[in-house]
Amino acid sequence: MNPSQALRVRGMVVEECHLPGLGVALTLDHTKNESSDDGVSDLVCFVSGLLLGTNAKVRTWFGTFIRNGQQRKRDNISSVLWQMRRQLLLELMGILPTVRSTHIVEEADVDTEPNVSVYSGLKEEHVVKASALLRLYCALMGIAGLKPTDEEAEQLLQLMTSRPPATPAGVRFVSLSFCMLLAFSTLVSTPEQEQLMVMWLSWMIKEEAYFESISGVSASFGEMLLLVAMYFHSNQLSAIIDLVCSTLGMKIVIKPSSLSRMKTIFTQEIFTEQAENTRLTQRYSITTQLLVLYYVLSYEEALLANTKILGMCECGHFRPAVKSTDYVQLSGAAIYIKGVYFPNALPGLHSALLRLLATNYPHLCIVEDWICEEQITGTDALLRRMLLTTIAKNHSPKQLQEAFSMLPGNHTQLMQILEHLTLLSAGELIPYAEVLTSNMNCLLNAGVPRRILQTVNKLWMVLNTVMPRRLWVMTVNALQPSVKIIRQQKYTQNDLMIDPLIVLRCDQRVHRSPPLMDITLHMLNGYLLASKAYLNAHLKETAEQDIRPSQNNAMGPETPEVTREELKNALLAAQDSAAVQILLEICLPTEEEKTQSSSSYSLLKSVQSTTGPKSSDPEEEEDSLLCNLREVQCLICCLLHQMYIADPNIVKLVHFQGYPCELLALTVAGIPSMHICLDFIPELIAQPELEKQIFAIQLLSFLCIQYALPKSLSVARLAINVMGTLLTVLTQSKRYAFFMPTLPCLVSFCQAFPPLYEDIMSLLIQIGQVCASDVATQTRDFDPIITRLQQLKERPNEATGFCKDSPYKSCSRDMTSMDPDVQLCQCVESTIIEIINISVSGV
Repeated sequence: MNPSQALRVRGMVVEECHLPGLGVALTLDHTKNESSDDGVSDLVCFVSGLLLGTNAKVRTWFGTFIRNGQQRKRDNISSVLWQMRRQLLLELMGILPTVRSTHIVEEADVDTEPNVSVYSGLKEEHVVKASALLRLYCALMGIAGLKPTDEEAEQLLQLMTSRPPATPAGVRFVSLSFCMLLAFSTLVSTPEQEQLMVMWLSWMIKEEAYFESISGVSASFGEMLLLVAMYFHSNQLSAIIDLVCSTLGMKIVIKPSSLSRMKTIFTQEIFTEQAENTRLTQRYSITTQLLVLYYVLSYEEALLANTKILGMCECGHFRPAVKSTDYVQLSGAAIYIKGVYFPNALPGLHSALLRLLATNYPHLCIVEDWICEEQITGTDALLRRMLLTTIAKNHSPKQLQEAFSMLPGNHTQLMQILEHLTLLSAGELIPYAEVLTSNMNCLLNAGVPRRILQTVNKLWMVLNTVMPRRLWVMTVNALQPSVKIIRQQKYTQNDLMIDPLIVLRCDQRVHRSPPLMDITLHMLNGYLLASKAYLNAHLKETAEQDIRPSQNNAMGPETPEVTREELKNALLAAQDSAAVQILLEICLPTEEEKTQSSSSYSLLKSVQSTTGPKSSDPEEEEDSLLCNLREVQCLICCLLHQMYIADPNIVKLVHFQGYPCELLALTVAGIPSMHICLDFIPELIAQPELEKQIFAIQLLSFLCIQYALPKSLSVARLAINVMGTLLTVLTQSKRYAFFMPTLPCLVSFCQAFPPLYEDIMSLLIQIGQVCASDVATQTRDFDPIITRLQQLKERPNEATGFCKDSPYKSCSRDMTSMDPDVQLCQCVESTIIEIINISVSGV
């Protein structure tokens, strides 16, 4: 034999997947010749590589060797498998110092036999080797099917329940030991062993904070304990199996039934319900807080899901002494960042917790907040910390209050302090929140620089990532009208969830302050979402009210047709539509703004008359002016777009209710989701009310210009046909009321879809003929007008020279003193001229 070639021969054995006993024998010989040290032996490395490697063929081959070897006589000391197991057991026992531990019994406060001894005080140089041995035995039992002897089980349990030093490797060892106990609960077979395990778990609970603080590992084994306890209480055994496999780093088969004893120990001895209430009062890391939050939210969700069942039985149910709403102080953004920066800290928790928050607290999971949080915790945050000066750190809330009190005379000091505060982190800004919000009302006074408003907006958004709900309540109360502030009328969180429209009952000056309006819209969106979740939860909590009528249905009256669910949906729809209508009203310019716009246009026109070409349309000049109104309109359109996308039914409801036609140009151009209206415009045109039909056609005219699509073309054809039908059935007064506002829409139809030219011109001629026939008895002769309209249709090139200052345009200026039919005929003629000019200029 040539010992120097032993490892090469072993490599050939593994490569060919033949003679596994030879490979193990060569490894045993090599292990005996190794220098004794505290490192991981070659045998452990070799067998671990075979079972935990990426080669499935090798894994199956060696697993078959283990299974076949166990079928032979176990006490055959000459077998290679027996020698391998004996060597592994000797290595395991070599790192276990035996000590008598009576003090442990006192700590656990349990009765135990006086001769019970545990293995404790694992040396730091043995921790890595101990972890490697645990993973190897897990692979042997879970992958290769090794059945441990009583001696192996006893020694493994002693190793798993030993207590390592507070190092990162020690934390890893404890986590592996805990998961191995869950995976192979058969290792605990006697009452004494179960008692030893319970004492060790109690030690884990007691020492996890110390381990975390000393080792510097953020995700400690204590958090894993708490997570497993939550899964046991909610009966999520598959989640526990996934957690165990992920921590051990191997896929092994674990039967849920094997966890029944561990579940009993966790739920009845270690982590009882009264013990989620005691721990809540202690201080934990953010991950532990998230685990507590996850448990409370899971419990409440399960409670709400089974309210009907609980209502039908007389048995009571446990409700936590502390409501979950008192602990939801972390926004969805904090949960999101926790998952981004610590994706492997607690596998499975991130997505599960986000689902619970999105379901029960959707206002804390707004995407804009997540984006803002990424900006706050990214590279910009590091740069701000580098720029942070001692002066900025020394500012106090009292100094900020004094700076606010100097307004409106002195802006410099306030601006300086606010700029310094932008360098602080979100947590460091919390002490300034109350002063910042309580003084927002004074920022509405005239003369406050825009930069101050923008900086306050920026600071508010940063605070929104760490204390959203409390911040919203303070802000709503601060922005109330001065009358309510004097009366000290304060709203609570519950008030705002029941009636989110309170947010819009603020000082009217907020509606023309874009930075503060941005904050108001953010809160409105949040409270609308919160109100939906609040009503859903309220409906589930009172679900027993739906059961009682059905139980007495035989003797009592029939169940009402309108259910509580339908009433809730109707209330939410009315709430959302009311918010949209209020926001649309805010977009309308006030009389003062109209006057200012007119004067601004006159000044701009006088300047352009000497420096450049004249403007073609005053409305175009007004729209081009930069003003607070236009900025507020843009902010509102963004929010409406989000609401329409989230629930398209709101779009239909709002447009069936109608709103001022002056806003159609703004809504169609500023809200990208307005194309949804094309789906229900035919239904809106079919309504019996004339006002709704007019609104539908006006809306369609703007949509055709904005979205010149085949679907728009078909709806425009329908509208033209409906107008032709209404022409034959409307009375004179209704005909005038309908066609005067809708005739300009035909110009837009023709501009968007030139193929409609013939149909539109024919309709206009018919309108002129009907109007002429109704006034045939009057002195005015309408025949020349009808003849001229017919000529315009047949020879449109003769009208190309007409402009807006033509006689046809000027005659329409005196229409108020004419007969309605005469006015309508004049409007028809003007419409034809405009269509001809558009078509010719387009060619």
